[in-house]
Amino acid sequence: MKKIIVVTSSPRKDGNSEILARKFAEGAANAGNEVEYIEVRGVGLKFCTGCMYCQSHDKCVLGDGMNGLYEKFQNADVLVFATPVYYYAVSGQLKTFLDRLNPLYPRENKFKEVYLLATAAEAEESAMDGAVKDIQGWVDCFDGVVLKGVIRAIGVNDKGEINGTEFPDKAFEMGRNI
Repeated sequence: MKKIIVVTSSPRKDGNSEILARKFAEGAANAGNEVEYIEVRGVGLKFCTGCMYCQSHDKCVLGDGMNGLYEKFQNADVLVFATPVYYYAVSGQLKTFLDRLNPLYPRENKFKEVYLLATAAEAEESAMDGAVKDIQGWVDCFDGVVLKGVIRAIGVNDKGEINGTEFPDKAFEMGRNI
């Protein structure tokens, strides 16, 4: 059994990337894994101030919901990030969330695998290249961590439109096969 954290950064409740996140979580739980599901919009996220306090302490000086997450992330085996793609990159919500995971940098982290679930209105998979690069850049900051899998769900714009595609099944299978 693995400890898996699935993070959805969709600003829209029940948005397309959130649907993928739930399907991934469902597949991972179905396979017997312990899954924690986190919605960024519920964290009360503040922007990083770059003070670097977190590099010598176990927490961030900002008083939002992030301090309660660091130990969970540190002890997870697998991290999954779901995002809509805006202007060929991860959502601002996910970028801010990744920045706020800076307290993980000096820690002994258990996670070694990261997955990306991305959705975009664009019909070309290349529209996801920036989002993949964003996640790969974060992954590269941690020794021994790999971007293990990516779902590029293209051609979905309207809320819930992804339900009429093969992408939710792909996310479920990816989660089930961790």
